[in-house]
Amino acid sequence: MTVLRNVFTKALRDQRWALLGWGTGLVLLVLAESSVWPTIRDMPDLDRLLEGYPRALEELFDLSAMTTATGFMNAELFTLVLPMLFIIFGVTRGARMVAGEEEAGTLGPLLVTRLSPRSLLLQKAAALVVAVVALGLVLLSSTWASSTFFDLGLSVPDIASGTLAVVLLGTEFGLLALAVGAASGRRALALGVAGSLALASYLLYALGLLVDALEPWRMISPFAQALSQGPLGAGVPPSFAWLLLGAAVVVAASLPVFTRRDVRGA
Repeated sequence: MTVLRNVFTKALRDQRWALLGWGTGLVLLVLAESSVWPTIRDMPDLDRLLEGYPRALEELFDLSAMTTATGFMNAELFTLVLPMLFIIFGVTRGARMVAGEEEAGTLGPLLVTRLSPRSLLLQKAAALVVAVVALGLVLLSSTWASSTFFDLGLSVPDIASGTLAVVLLGTEFGLLALAVGAASGRRALALGVAGSLALASYLLYALGLLVDALEPWRMISPFAQALSQGPLGAGVPPSFAWLLLGAAVVVAASLPVFTRRDVRGA
């Protein structure tokens, strides 16, 4: 096994307990929310109840669609809760992978070998993407199982589109945290920058629905690119390409900075 493969596999191995914990929590969350659907579906005068919500909430969470299982799961999980959970997972993992190891003094020994900084960073990025995708597969399978058990009637393609949206969000902001950590060597800065930009992006997305002056700028928000057409049942909208491009750009931008930094003594 080569040193390069060791870095990738070790980075993945380091995620195993986090993935187990996050995956378990995700399954329980999906099961709990899905179990509520039969009660919501059978509520009398549900349409009239939803009409009583403020217009802002109705637009932000598409409450008018909550009379369907797809609309219910979008409003309850896929519009806010799951995107935030995937972003938190990606950002905390991304900040730890390079900056966390540099602060712990475990990064330098890797670079004393023939492994180049460029290869190290790319393999760390690949391991982070695989970890987020693995969490997405847990979401996909648990949502499908819950849909079958609680009779939500969600199709696999619809679940896949929602899962892909939150995976892309977690990947983009996770790679941003990885890139900032690699460029600066500071885990707190990586967490702060990625977390702040995620919050600002969500505010732009949410306020863009409510404030006419912000509406033209709303689509530059990764949240709008991922969620504005669903995300459950939206298929694969072209706006997903911007999320992939953003993830690639932040990693590419960090490569020359990381390779110029002297971290062999870290």
